[in-house]
Amino acid sequence: MVSSQISKLVITSNLNTSPQSNQNKQLTPSSCNTPIPIRISRRVSLAIGVLTLFNQTQTKHASAKEPANNGTSKKKEPANNGIWITEPYLEYPTVSTKIMNEETGTRSFLVKNPVFMADIGAEMCRYRLKHSAFDLLAMKDLVYQGDVWPYIRRYLCLKSTMMYFDFDTVINAAPEEEKPLLLNMANRLFDNAETLLDAVLKKDDELMKSHYANTEIILQEVMTKMDV
Repeated sequence: MVSSQISKLVITSNLNTSPQSNQNKQLTPSSCNTPIPIRISRRVSLAIGVLTLFNQTQTKHASAKEPANNGTSKKKEPANNGIWITEPYLEYPTVSTKIMNEETGTRSFLVKNPVFMADIGAEMCRYRLKHSAFDLLAMKDLVYQGDVWPYIRRYLCLKSTMMYFDFDTVINAAPEEEKPLLLNMANRLFDNAETLLDAVLKKDDELMKSHYANTEIILQEVMTKMDV
């Protein structure tokens, strides 16, 4: 019974298979032009992406070293290894008012590595001057705590540096009749800041407290003048 059913299925399949159907199964020129989809694994796609990014980085690094062809001087690029910067690249803004030390041409409290000074305008510089003065007044706890010389030095230098450039901006933007008063205030403050820093470097506790007391008076004046 089973063998007869199998024979019927074989005969039926042979009858359904014709030369025309076999011809339809042959490849045609149009079927040959059909693109065959290619699967790319995650590892391959990741490797291609890394190679592309590395190539772009090397190209930009090489182009940065090329001299300008138009004859104009380009700004010096900071030292880097093609991926990140390897040296401090910030620059201090130029000071056009006479608030530097006349003997040295600078100020001893300016931090060695330039800090970022955002260009926020004269009004906001007055606001920042007021708060920097407040921060230096709040340093009194450190001054009278004792044996915290590195913290006093760093805090004094950082805040004095910010006030130095803010005062230059404020003085330049002030009316002519107000400039002498601001210039005198700035020089008195920075002269005291330098003597205070000198006492901190010498680790002279009594001298530091004496100079800080003089600086407190000027800081109060700054807060009152810059109250906007």
